[in-house]
Amino acid sequence: MNSVPLRQSPLALFVGVIAFVGLLTWLVGWALPLVIFLILLMVMGHEFGHFITAKRSGLLVTDFFVGFGPILWSTQRGETRYGIRALPLGGYVKVPGMTWGTPVPPEEEARTYREASYPKKVVFASAGSLMHVIMALALAWVALTFIGSPSSTHIGVQAFTPWQGHKENAAQIAGLHVGDQIVKVGGTTITGINQLTNLLHGAAGKHLTLVVERGGHDLTLHVTPVNGRTIKEDGKRLPAHGYIGIEVGDLTVHTSPFAAIPDSFTQVGRYVGDAVVAIGTLPGKFPSLFHQVANAKAATNPTNQISRPSSIVGITRIADQAANAGALPLITILVAINIFIGVLNMLPMLPLDGGYVAIATYERLRTRRGNKSYHADINKLAPVVYAFMSVLLVLFACTLYLDIAHPIPNPF
Repeated sequence: MNSVPLRQSPLALFVGVIAFVGLLTWLVGWALPLVIFLILLMVMGHEFGHFITAKRSGLLVTDFFVGFGPILWSTQRGETRYGIRALPLGGYVKVPGMTWGTPVPPEEEARTYREASYPKKVVFASAGSLMHVIMALALAWVALTFIGSPSSTHIGVQAFTPWQGHKENAAQIAGLHVGDQIVKVGGTTITGINQLTNLLHGAAGKHLTLVVERGGHDLTLHVTPVNGRTIKEDGKRLPAHGYIGIEVGDLTVHTSPFAAIPDSFTQVGRYVGDAVVAIGTLPGKFPSLFHQVANAKAATNPTNQISRPSSIVGITRIADQAANAGALPLITILVAINIFIGVLNMLPMLPLDGGYVAIATYERLRTRRGNKSYHADINKLAPVVYAFMSVLLVLFACTLYLDIAHPIPNPF
């Protein structure tokens, strides 16, 4: 008897998803469902890159599915079947002929991956990683334009420090407000926190002119830093430096939409460099991972926790914590995840997409002009593929155990 795949109507599936998300939100809050949805969206963005380039290249796409396992819902549109499967652990795009031994009907052979030209193979295989870069650039642009980012050259008042026995401190008497950007002190343009601190500390008892920016307008204020020995904070005398009673920090600065474009490329470029370094140093972390798995004390050591790689569980937890900390931390984590996955996926090893690019390049180099295209025997790479997959499996098992048994403390 033939088995019948499980299928639900779109309405029943939609109601089920809403009910599940509602239950999860009630149990753990809104952040985790949002993070899971965004990660799944990134994965599907990866697959959409493969899908759209295959379609544009004239390749035959037979399946485009969200998830794995039993089919919950599917529909046929032309030659492609779209659908949702039961396990939301990713997705896939199926193009016949990804391996030379796969049988394909003769009438479809011309549109298989293995019969595609070298440029089409490279574009199709690398499109997933390219989509991660595009998503990272879009996220970085949104953050710079609509949320802003802390600027070390824009120093502002974060809070006031109360002085015992004083209704107002020197900054409040001068008319400073929380959120004011301190532009100049005594004619000197402020470019950093240390510079501002040194100028104030060296001016105890002196009359200073401040230029601050508030609401897009410059204001001139006058303040006299107080000798620390004449005031108290938390019942203790302060050192003999000039104080005006403010806590300062980097202000959030918004970038114009056009200026955010090159800035986004700059930010993503830094993440690409960091990802390359992280992946390059990954093999050297295996001894430390094994030691942490075997030794709970080593696993809870803050130094080891900061430098160790994370599993999907750890990544999801950190993204959840970032979401609770604010939109900017969440977007920062999502940009990093996109770039790391994109760079990792281009390693020249099967079953990663970079492996297909490497094989296509090898076949192109082996093909002589005017001769039939050279076809590499991928089966000969089976031992290397199995060894690589074993390494990934060990890495996944170690990081998963550590993320469950000894989670990294909330960095936000």
